[in-house]
Amino acid sequence: MARTSLYGVLLATFAALLLSPDALFLRLSDMDGMQMLGWRGLCMGTLFLSAWALTSRTRRADMATLAAPAGITVILAQFCNASLFPNAIALAPVAVVLIAIATVPVIAALLSLVIYGERTPRATWITTLLVLAGIALAVSGEGAAPLAPRAALGALFGLGVAFTLALNFVTLRHAPQVPILLAVGLGGLMAGTLGLSLTGVDRMTDGSVPAILVTALLIIPVSFFLLSVASRHTTAANVSLLMLLETVLGPIWVWLGTGEAPTPRMLLGGAIVVTTLTVYLIVSDRQARRRRRAALA
Repeated sequence: MARTSLYGVLLATFAALLLSPDALFLRLSDMDGMQMLGWRGLCMGTLFLSAWALTSRTRRADMATLAAPAGITVILAQFCNASLFPNAIALAPVAVVLIAIATVPVIAALLSLVIYGERTPRATWITTLLVLAGIALAVSGEGAAPLAPRAALGALFGLGVAFTLALNFVTLRHAPQVPILLAVGLGGLMAGTLGLSLTGVDRMTDGSVPAILVTALLIIPVSFFLLSVASRHTTAANVSLLMLLETVLGPIWVWLGTGEAPTPRMLLGGAIVVTTLTVYLIVSDRQARRRRRAALA
């Protein structure tokens, strides 16, 4: 493995490990979805926009880029992603939400086909069916029918997060001129403003503020920044594969921190999703390497 690729893999690994306790701190904050959205969106948006203001040397050009379809897409995708995730965590077991979000690589492949006409191989469709089967198993009730509708809604929100993340990745890959810090920062700030307006200033401090600040000021900004940098040094398949660490470790952190243990069906459904995506990403990466070697021969 080339040094630059190894560097990217190490960055993505650290980012995924840092991201893995995110859901735990959301649980520990004891806040509702809109409260969490307000804190996370405002903090992340402020940090990203401040970093852009301090580092950008092409501010006018960056602002002009945001008016293009790609810039608007990234802003709206980040707004939806930021808005859906904390509400999904507030509604459903963490394992269910993270299993749904693990579908990002497959959704990205499908969006590439629909938006840019990139051919999607048969393996992607087979993977999609297996992943959906795993999610359906994870959210199915086990003698806890009252919780099943909430789990299903949380899974639906999780799929919404996966869709908007995938749309973000696909758009940025095909529109490298979009300034990530500015676009993502604006989307986050918009989402945070929505959370604050629906919660009200007086209720924003209900719950554990230190717990929400850990995720809002540290976990989310640093992990997403490192994942963005990692994607420039290694393949998207490697980054997506390493992000599955959150799917595996996230429920374990929550279990250790709060006692919210995944049910057997969640564990089995999660195993189906993670195993399927791991095989899919490894095979896809190997095929891409073969095509590159054939082109150079």
